[in-house]
Amino acid sequence: MTVDRDNLIVQVEGWGEYSVPKGSSALDLTKRIKDEVKVPIMAIAIDNALRDLHYVFNESCRVRLITLDMEAGLRVYRASAVFLLLRAVREEFPDRELIIKHSLSNGLFCEFLDREPERNDVEKLERCMRDLVQKDLPLTRKAISHSEAIKIFTEQNQMDKVQLLCFREKEMIHVCELDGWYEYSYGYMVPSTGMIDNFKLLHYPPGIILQTPEIDRPWEIKPYIEQKKLAAVFREAKDWADMLETPHVAALNDLIASGGIDDLIRVNEALHEKKIASIADMICHDRQKRLVLISGPSSSGKTTFAQRLLIQLRVNGRKPVSISLDNYFIDRHLTPLDENGEYDFESLYALKLDLFNEHLQKLIAGEEVMTPVYSFQKGTCEKQGLLIRVPAGEPIIIEGIHALNEELTPKIPHEQKFRVYVSALTQLNIDYTNRIPTTDCRLLRRMIRDSRTRGYGALQTIRRWPSVRAGEEKNIFPFQEHADVMFNTSLVYELAVLKNYAEPLLKEIGPENPEYLETQRLLKFLSYFRPTSGDTIPPNSILREFVGGSWFKS
Repeated sequence: MTVDRDNLIVQVEGWGEYSVPKGSSALDLTKRIKDEVKVPIMAIAIDNALRDLHYVFNESCRVRLITLDMEAGLRVYRASAVFLLLRAVREEFPDRELIIKHSLSNGLFCEFLDREPERNDVEKLERCMRDLVQKDLPLTRKAISHSEAIKIFTEQNQMDKVQLLCFREKEMIHVCELDGWYEYSYGYMVPSTGMIDNFKLLHYPPGIILQTPEIDRPWEIKPYIEQKKLAAVFREAKDWADMLETPHVAALNDLIASGGIDDLIRVNEALHEKKIASIADMICHDRQKRLVLISGPSSSGKTTFAQRLLIQLRVNGRKPVSISLDNYFIDRHLTPLDENGEYDFESLYALKLDLFNEHLQKLIAGEEVMTPVYSFQKGTCEKQGLLIRVPAGEPIIIEGIHALNEELTPKIPHEQKFRVYVSALTQLNIDYTNRIPTTDCRLLRRMIRDSRTRGYGALQTIRRWPSVRAGEEKNIFPFQEHADVMFNTSLVYELAVLKNYAEPLLKEIGPENPEYLETQRLLKFLSYFRPTSGDTIPPNSILREFVGGSWFKS
């Protein structure tokens, strides 16, 4: 309802009603209320669709603030900080190209195409970025024609973007412009450089780490936490992508268009098999290793990896035995409660730790034990357990979220353990400046598997995902550097396959749901990929755990 001909009413969820002039922007409104809100406002949502702060109010409406302590707000800020860094690179090193690679610990790893940066290069870039912040230059989002976009990025010598745009069928392309420099991003940015005032640039050979605030501390930059093992597996992922000649989506789309995707699938799957065989060899070369502990975040492919590792151990003449942690749950009514007063089934203390360790000790000693069989329907163990014995000297495979936590197996000597961290660390970029978050790949995997095996809609999976992520931050990620080896389950071709399954599920979510905002982002992301059926994907592939057709029970 309008107040008069020149003013509108904007209802801000959680903050009240505001009278605003017709034709004023969301930025104008947020400037009025920023002192009340406290946390920096990055964007707004109208009818659960994301809008940047350039949005102009032409009618009364209800809006939701997207702040820096929200995932969507954090994406806007990071995209803006990345743009600031890229602009600084063009100013200080106009003949060099920076690739935005992946998250690493609490930062974003970037590297130059030609050579490693020197420390003074990084210092020069940070000074330039802070100068751009001080000038508070406008970041303008524009809709330009497809042909004009190709012309602009050709002139800027960004042929990866030109190659990507050749697969886009839209007549108009949205770009962001800063002082005559254009960037193509599938996300929104803040309206001006003055709002990107909190970041840190670190010299991290062979590249650079860009740090920005995080959801739990939107006002500060946390100290950087070194993760050498994770960095090494990301470097391996880069090597694989280079070997497969697929550094970005446009290269993958080219392969699909030219009919070369089946060969890529075969080589990528062979790389996985070779790596798993290598891990099996490592275990077999040390006869002291009796416990193989496998952990990783949701939808990383732990189940299939464990089965394939077991087979490779058998190829080496070993006789491994697999034990399920699920059978060691305590009775449901005794399960610890989380901060919301609900059962915390992901708690380490939801397991019978003493019994589990007692059984492991006996099995390693060659004794027979009666393992429990847990009934998820009853919430307690069956009366009859399962007799099990491990052949002398053979490995026991344990797969679960707590597997790398020392508190799970405190009674087993360190030298008897071999730890494997498994995750889907995406080696593919959309283009050189638009990365693909690893969590997006895992979310799509889980969404497809939940629909196929549990009958859940995409809405339920997306709604639960923040809780899943919180559990990973608490129970999995703090222990990943304890691993003896890391295995990357990501497949360079997989998003072109997942697109076929995920898009119909995402399109079922309507604008009446808050999750519609995330749905639209994922659909936009998937739109960059040419689909492929993946008929030649082998039945032992990690991907089969999610799309179906696996040799292994999932």
